[in-house]
Amino acid sequence: MAECDKRLCVAVIAGAHGIGGAVKVKTFTSEPESIGSFAALTDDSGQAVSLRVERVQKGVVIARIEGVRDRTGAEGWKGRELYVARDALPGLDAEEFYHADLLGLRVEGDEGADLGRVVAIHDYGAGDLLDIETADGKTLVLPFTKAVVPVIDLAGGRIVVAPPPEMSDGSDR
Repeated sequence: MAECDKRLCVAVIAGAHGIGGAVKVKTFTSEPESIGSFAALTDDSGQAVSLRVERVQKGVVIARIEGVRDRTGAEGWKGRELYVARDALPGLDAEEFYHADLLGLRVEGDEGADLGRVVAIHDYGAGDLLDIETADGKTLVLPFTKAVVPVIDLAGGRIVVAPPPEMSDGSDR
């Protein structure tokens, strides 16, 4: 297994918060405050990061990083991703997936046609959306629901989609 496959990005530092060295953390966990429960967070370079959650404010975690004592130090962390070892994460139930495992998967139509590859997964508040790049470089965005994505075959490296009729007429939306 490649080193990048052994850890998953669970958060990114969004910026400084106040003048005392706190940071704003955008988490990719189901419960934002759970980012503080990981004992072995690392940064992009693999260095250990000790993070203490102070509070959650409008979905963003306000936290302290050990050794960061002022705004200048906190600003230096902006954009850094935080990782956790895959084996430190809780087990997944059937039909649960880490977003990282879906990125790059081939996307097929329900009749087998190659539609492209998953390039991103977005959540703007109303549920996850799959961002698919087609062979001609266009973007197809589909809701990540069981009805639209009936098959996820991680072992086979593919996702099968059944776009709703209003998205299947060939027009760009």
